[in-house]
Parts: sequence; structure tokens; C-alpha cells
Amino acid sequence: MTAAILRRSVPADAPAVLRLFDEAIAWFVRIGNTGQWGTEPFTGQTLWEERVAEWCTGSESWVATQPELGVCGLLVLGDAGGYVPAATEPELYVRSLIGSRDPRAKGTGRRLLALADERAADAGVGLLRVDCYAGGSGELIGFYESCGYTRTDTFTVEKDPQDWPGQVLARRIG
Repeated sequence: MTAAILRRSVPADAPAVLRLFDEAIAWFVRIGNTGQWGTEPFTGQTLWEERVAEWCTGSESWVATQPELGVCGLLVLGDAGGYVPAATEPELYVRSLIGSRDPRAKGTGRRLLALADERAADAGVGLLRVDCYAGGSGELIGFYESCGYTRTDTFTVEKDPQDWPGQVLARRIG
């Protein structure tokens, strides 16, 4: 397995990042986890296409690439969304993290989270936070916990046809 190369994202990465989300959604549908992002691919949804395009132009947006896979992961850092409880100290927030479902990309998410640790340390920030879907099997929360994050706050985003339960997790840096 070739280790991923991490680099800042560029606008041309947006279609490949959308494919990562589309692959994840197809997998979620197969396992019955349709509450996280629904059942339809993000490609073709204006809101998601615009969001991903914006992420890929951001100064704290990073992609993982492998020669045999191309773009196989995305990390977007920045400020927390307004739907989560505010931090009580300076922080860096993981706004988005996704990795390929391809087995050759195994470990990409952990590698990107390690980069988040580095970016927080470089910024002199002692707190790194992330939020994720708290429904389904809970495996996503377990993934972040296995990466050294601990549960802090829960929240709910009101959505139609069903509300979206969320979990905030935090990790101390340094």
C-alpha cells in the first residue's frame, strides 16, 4: 500500500472530492445508514457542489493523493459551524474529513487528522474539535475516539424529513 501524499487542495480537486462523498453515500445506502447524508449523490446537488468548490479553494483545505487512486481524502480546517456549542478557548475545527472507501486508502483519515494536529500546533492552538453524525451505529464517533478525541457536547440540527443528531469531540494538542 502506497502512503498518501498530503497537499493543499486546489479548485480542480472538487470533482474528485465530490466522488469521495458519492462513494460514501452509496456505501451508507448499502449498510442502511441513510440518516447521515441521505441517499442521493452530492454530485449534481448545487448546494454540495458549491460547498465542495469553496472548500477546495480554502487556505486550510488539504487533500490526500495516491498515484493509483488520485485524490483519496479531504481535510478542511477552520472555524466551528454555528450549530455546535462555542469553544471556551481558541481552537482549530475540523470542518470536514472524508476518505476513500477503497481499501488501498486505509489510514488516510488518520493521516489527515495527524495533519490537523500539526496545523493546530503550528498555530499555537491547544484545542482541536470535530463534529460528526451521532446516529446510525456510532462507528464514526468510535473512529474519532480511536484517534484520541473525546466526546464533549451533543447537538441536533433540525432537518426535513428527520433531525440530524450530532456529537462534538475534542482533542488537546501539546
